[in-house]
Amino acid sequence: MAEQDVVKFTDTELEKIKGFQQRYLDIQMSFGQGEILRSRLERQLEEIDTFFEQNRENLSNVQKEERDFITEINKVYGDGVLNPETGVFTPSAKAEAE
Repeated sequence: MAEQDVVKFTDTELEKIKGFQQRYLDIQMSFGQGEILRSRLERQLEEIDTFFEQNRENLSNVQKEERDFITEINKVYGDGVLNPETGVFTPSAKAEAE
């Protein structure tokens, strides 16, 4: 290739090219930051799912314990209504008739 075929870009054109390169790098960096944020959010969502699953399990356990307790109390006192504030148990009409 002869010397006369060589073209030198102007400083303005070179700056424009460097500007494009920098913008591409900035965009790549931004994509990387977005992926990191997405990863953190996904981890937080997994933690939230675990939190709710544990609470559902706790709720189920409390409900089972309550049912078991009521079954045992009914064996001792029969059917009726308990006022939890006063501790007074009132037998149902059916239980009183027996």
